[in-house]
Amino acid sequence: MTAQLSADIVVIGSGICGSLAARQLAAKGASVLMLESGPRIDRGLIVSNFRNSPRKADFMSPYPSSPWSPHPLYGVVDNHYLEQAGPYPYKAQYIRGVGGTSWHWAAQAWRFVPNDFRIQSLYGVGRDWPISYDELEPFYYQAEVLMGVSGPVNNGSPRSKPFPMEPVAESWAQKRFREQIAPLGYDLIVNTTARNSRNYDGRPACCGNNNCMPICPIDAQYHGGIAAQSAEHAGVKLVENAVVYRIEADAAGKIAAVHYYDPNKQSVRVIAKQFLLAANGIESPKLLLLSSDDKHPQGIANSSGMVGRHLMDHPSNKYIFETEEPLWPGRGPMSPGSIGKFRDGEFRKQMAAARIDLNMPSQVAPVAQDLIKQGIYGKALQEQFQHRAARQFSLKSVTEILPDPENRIVLSDNKDAMGIPKPRVHYHMSDYVNRSMDMLKPIYAEIIKAMGGTNIRSNPDGVYDNNQHITGTMSMGNDPKNSVVDAWGRTHDHENLFIASTGVMPTAGTCNSTLTAVALALRTASKMGAAS
Repeated sequence: MTAQLSADIVVIGSGICGSLAARQLAAKGASVLMLESGPRIDRGLIVSNFRNSPRKADFMSPYPSSPWSPHPLYGVVDNHYLEQAGPYPYKAQYIRGVGGTSWHWAAQAWRFVPNDFRIQSLYGVGRDWPISYDELEPFYYQAEVLMGVSGPVNNGSPRSKPFPMEPVAESWAQKRFREQIAPLGYDLIVNTTARNSRNYDGRPACCGNNNCMPICPIDAQYHGGIAAQSAEHAGVKLVENAVVYRIEADAAGKIAAVHYYDPNKQSVRVIAKQFLLAANGIESPKLLLLSSDDKHPQGIANSSGMVGRHLMDHPSNKYIFETEEPLWPGRGPMSPGSIGKFRDGEFRKQMAAARIDLNMPSQVAPVAQDLIKQGIYGKALQEQFQHRAARQFSLKSVTEILPDPENRIVLSDNKDAMGIPKPRVHYHMSDYVNRSMDMLKPIYAEIIKAMGGTNIRSNPDGVYDNNQHITGTMSMGNDPKNSVVDAWGRTHDHENLFIASTGVMPTAGTCNSTLTAVALALRTASKMGAAS
């Protein structure tokens, strides 16, 4: 017989969005049950895994994938959990475990700029949001306080209140980069991050370990594991290793229950008054599509046929070069600053907006590996290693991609170990992105020349890196015919089902998606709890 649980509100997914929304709902007096498909994550174990991993650049290698809740892995062997339908590869990385993917993020917590919410009205491209920047601004600030966010005042996003704390002190390399590009008219803005510059919320200040990805060893950087812990402290009951495989609707169209498997594939039915789907932009649409029935043949919340569509991320063209003077990147945060000059403007009518991001992870490992691969050893190895590790820098773009219904998540015919269909991704790149990448080429060249750059390498034309900012697939909007949820995150089809995820974002802008998703989740939670 199937076991049964109940609560006022069930939250599916314990990532940063689900956990902070659950925390807020519990504070309002609701009984909240949060279901997480993966296991609990121990920070000490992950730090040890990273220290012992031979693949330091593979940010997923410290995070094991469980048989009952697999996540995509592309290391030594691709586990083919996220199937590629092409024509362009979209190898998204995410963690299925308590706290979710922000365990290994860079903690960049940028706000959108106001015009990002109305690019269709202003520039004739993409989609307008059903809410404005001003409507989301109080929730942006609420998220920043919870996460401990710092940043510069003048970064293109108006504020009603100052940041909770001052930015982390900049490194010498960051300072010299700013000085050398200033004569070109480019301002290096300190990145807005959820990283402590002083003791905050019981956690220490950043001490510059420079492995923010895949794990901050001292929790100076906020992540979903901290959020999940705060939810439990607020009274939320968390069930880990609970793989939700079906959302059940009643005859009237309300959601009656969700069903999950434990690792032994024993099924549990969970009933509630309201439900909040808070998995990411791949796992959430997968679950909605899995939950088809006679009355909902396309899946739950999918009368529009839009579930899974409009998948977005931020394609990048990375430039690696060696500076004229030794700057020793690898001290302080891995991603300390950005050039924001190209985040908005009339050019968006023709090409994508972009942010140029300064990357400063330690170059010791990649330089050593490259030299050894070339067969260099002995004194030459020592000399070349010392020269290059002190000078190797990289820049990359965080480039907007427009919502396109053909970029989408569907169900595969292949199944995982629990018998659940895997997600399959259709993805392509547009000329709107390609034109932006071409526009940035002379900008990169100008900056690299100012740094005395040599040994310059970049992506081949038309081949871009993925930033792991999974956005779209369950877009919010006012029209039930072309969107999945309304302006509050409530599904158009089911009055007691809400979604809190990067997946509800109609456009991607030029900033990492987490802060905006958390702000939306808090806004959705403020609407929940009332009679359905």
